[in-house]
Amino acid sequence: MTDYDSPWKHVLARYFPAFLEFFFPAAYVGIDWTQGYTLLDKELQKVVRDAALGQRRADQLVRITGRDGAEDWVLVHVEVQGEDKPDFAQRMFVYNYRIYDLHARPVVSLAVLGEPYPSGCGEFGYDRWGCQMRLRFPVVSLTDYRARWMELEASRNPFAVVTQAHLKAQETAGSDSERYRAKLGLIRSLYRRGHRRTEILELFRFIDWVLALPERLENQLWTEVQQFEEEKRMRYVSSFERIALRKGMKKGMEKGMEKGIGQGQVELVELLLRQRFGEAPEWAQARLQQADRAQLEAWALRVLDAGSLEEVFDGFTGH
Repeated sequence: MTDYDSPWKHVLARYFPAFLEFFFPAAYVGIDWTQGYTLLDKELQKVVRDAALGQRRADQLVRITGRDGAEDWVLVHVEVQGEDKPDFAQRMFVYNYRIYDLHARPVVSLAVLGEPYPSGCGEFGYDRWGCQMRLRFPVVSLTDYRARWMELEASRNPFAVVTQAHLKAQETAGSDSERYRAKLGLIRSLYRRGHRRTEILELFRFIDWVLALPERLENQLWTEVQQFEEEKRMRYVSSFERIALRKGMKKGMEKGMEKGIGQGQVELVELLLRQRFGEAPEWAQARLQQADRAQLEAWALRVLDAGSLEEVFDGFTGH
């Protein structure tokens, strides 16, 4: 099966404001983005563990500041493979009250599903003898965007490409030839949309992840991509960068398995930083030690295009 959770976790962390702007514009306009935002992965993992709900890798808990100055926690739940539908709303309810119970913070719950959702999916509660408890939360289904493909093609929001790649991964699961054409078309569309090189590399990573091909077709595809880049005089994604990134992160994850959570990834990013900018200062090392896997992967990718050490780190957590 295609691993959807990991790439979604990555792009959620990298492009959280764009995610809200694309799927939940009412929430986006209610946030004061000048105050930044902070990913709260450790806090979310504690809630998941304590509530015995299992690992939800594509979820994000984010601390933001509203335009009225109030601090809120936004819980984004992404269930992209459509599993466990019967108790979905109940699990959202449990997430919400467990976070509030542990941290006494208002929690805004939002959900994105990879499949159509039944009526009442965005609500859970009970009413007994005049006592009412209820949670209502917005839900978006990616399948609704199949009828809005031209809108996705015209959008420069990175989640337009993310949505297209996800839908094409589902549609082409049984055909390598169709997946090949879909993947090549999406990669070419990155250049048409006018994205910067850094964004192209980030979105390419998602496309490459969810639209995996056999090695023979991968090599054929990259020959076409390189020819396309030469024609457009846009040499953005070299095969050397792609191979180095894929092998490097795999090596980092293998080390992490041997040495403890994230330590292999930390050492990999430190090596990349040292090669580009020299020995990392103490503040950079401290941030690496505190980062989760999604942050480390994003920073490793950004090293390829950053002009300074500060540029590698700035913007990822909103600070």
